[in-house]
Amino acid sequence: MRVLRRTLGTLLALGAVVSCTAAHGDDAKATRRPAALAPYERLLPAPASARAEGAPYVFGAGTVIRTGVGAPEEVRRVGELLAEQLRGPGGLPLPVVDGEDGDGVRLRLDTGDAELGAEGYRLRTTAAGITLTARTPAGLFHAGQTLRQLVPVRGAGGVPGGTVVDVPRFAYRGAMVDVARHHFPVEQVKRYVDQLAQYKINTLHLHLTDDQGWRLAIDSWPRLAEYGGASEVGGGPGGHWTKEEYRDLVAYAAERYVDVVPEIDMPGHVNAALASYPELTCDGKAPERYTGIKVGFSSLCVGKERTYEFIDQVLGELAELTPGRYLHIGGDEAHSTPAADYAAFMDRAQQVVAKHGKTVVAWHQLASARPAPGAVLQYWGHDRTAAAEKAAVVAAGKSGHPVILSPADHAYLDMKYDTATKPGLAWAGYVPVQRSYSWNPGSYLPGLPESAVLGVEAPLWTETVANRFDWELLAFPRVLGLAELGWSPASALDWPAYRERLAAQAPRLDAQEIAYYRAPEVPWE
Repeated sequence: MRVLRRTLGTLLALGAVVSCTAAHGDDAKATRRPAALAPYERLLPAPASARAEGAPYVFGAGTVIRTGVGAPEEVRRVGELLAEQLRGPGGLPLPVVDGEDGDGVRLRLDTGDAELGAEGYRLRTTAAGITLTARTPAGLFHAGQTLRQLVPVRGAGGVPGGTVVDVPRFAYRGAMVDVARHHFPVEQVKRYVDQLAQYKINTLHLHLTDDQGWRLAIDSWPRLAEYGGASEVGGGPGGHWTKEEYRDLVAYAAERYVDVVPEIDMPGHVNAALASYPELTCDGKAPERYTGIKVGFSSLCVGKERTYEFIDQVLGELAELTPGRYLHIGGDEAHSTPAADYAAFMDRAQQVVAKHGKTVVAWHQLASARPAPGAVLQYWGHDRTAAAEKAAVVAAGKSGHPVILSPADHAYLDMKYDTATKPGLAWAGYVPVQRSYSWNPGSYLPGLPESAVLGVEAPLWTETVANRFDWELLAFPRVLGLAELGWSPASALDWPAYRERLAAQAPRLDAQEIAYYRAPEVPWE
């Protein structure tokens, strides 16, 4: 019997294994791994505790998923989704049934188990079956994602005996995708939701608007999407989502316990809006649509009352579409807005968010103005960020403003891995896999207490990303490290152990046809 603090394992494959040779880089450079890790050592993110013991459970054609007696309908939905995920290429039946008696996979909701919190779970495997216990359906969903890593790759076979007790370190574990620089269809974003949720990422931040394009239909300002959405970096046709498409995406994410945080960036990054409605400019003249990648040149007209009617109507429609608690209002790189105007604008923009019943999230530049009570700051600085700028964020965190950490030289997925990486940028430096993982959110900003850290987020900006292949090549495997930094206890964060667990993800990533980068510092299986 031994307690394991390391992780990840074989999955059930969801599709045919693909080669992705071009994405994987030079396998000869990869360090060869020692003896294979045991299943409970392979879990990713690393669980709070895992103990391998006892006989395995034989998972196969006769296995059923049991949702208990009188369980809420939401628990049954968790069971149905888990069955879909576990069937594997062999097409196991895996029926979902009521009741608790008998073997199989048992889902148990125990609202009195305070140890597990809002998202934690307990997974217990014996020869008689597998029991997933949680206080909430979200916890049961996370338990199911861990089980997926313990089930044999082909869907049938022995699931090793043992116990996992697991709770997240941080409440907010996010990934962001910029659909404004380049337009992407909702189906691609859904694919990303599935990829993220299996690693216990629980937030999807959508950067919906920027200088290059406006991606969501707004009834009260229809030209935003119709005209402002018809452009993108490089001069492509752009595009936008209908409200129904956005609702569908939000619902799809919610079924996987991923909250959507939409962002309408302001008062800068607004050229697409200004080109659509010249009344939002100070001189009444519409600029040309923009297809480059420079930043900081556009601004809403802070002195016009029409500007605030605009943000009230836009954020009101967005709040109605979004059941989550947060609205992100950007606030970064407003270089064309004088400091006093910026502060005045952000005061009013934050009031609009509150009026519509949501909590403000903004990039950390809001710390230089007047963050509203409870406003969340998202830090995207890096090692070269000015000390005064970091100090403002620390002071805001100490005064009660939760901080999301997205340091660009660790967490930005659009930074190149190295000089040979084709997509991506390098203004924050190169970010190899080891660097993206090797930092501690709880102590990253000196002086900021861990209690002020809401969590972490891995943004993917799309100036150079126009297709799924480049998206996944930049995101994977680095986003998996960010998932572990957000979920796992600080004691589990160890690069030598992590690289072994990450290497064990190769069959899982291949089976899902994810075009990941085979980093040479990882001994891939």
